[in-house]
Amino acid sequence: MNAMTAREPFGWYVVNALPNQEARAELNLRQQGFRAWLPAFQRTRRHARKVETVSAPLFPGYLFVQLDVAKQAWACINSTYGIRRLICRHDLPARLPDGFVDGLRAEVEGGLFVAPEDRLAVGDAIRVTEGPFADCVGRLLSFASQDRVTLLLTLLSREVSIVMPKHAVAAVV
Repeated sequence: MNAMTAREPFGWYVVNALPNQEARAELNLRQQGFRAWLPAFQRTRRHARKVETVSAPLFPGYLFVQLDVAKQAWACINSTYGIRRLICRHDLPARLPDGFVDGLRAEVEGGLFVAPEDRLAVGDAIRVTEGPFADCVGRLLSFASQDRVTLLLTLLSREVSIVMPKHAVAAVV
């Protein structure tokens, strides 16, 4: 077997967590000596007139664990607090393609995934995704405040500047 076809003994695998237990599962896996990773992103949560930014799992109900299936006792993962099961195929953990987690990590900044709406820049073509102006296309004029943007839309044959929540717009691809 040459260097091009040799596989690293350690690979990344998917763990299915119990509902809202992803962080607990990651902590418990780490305490058992496993290398675990829970990709997350920042999202804005509104509740009872309170707005806060919280970390949320990028893949709700799932996280990744790195294993050497031939040498590590991996069956204990299925009885770890916060975990439903290690995803398996034919009674063996189902290994992710090499480079998958590394590629995903490359998209993560500071440990948190940057959501596409956070990659907007002044002058970008945008589409309104919700509200009374849904599906209107315009330009991003400025970032009005922490969670709001100013847009320039063409409505009724004239250009109108409006301010709306940043989560209600997306870049036109």
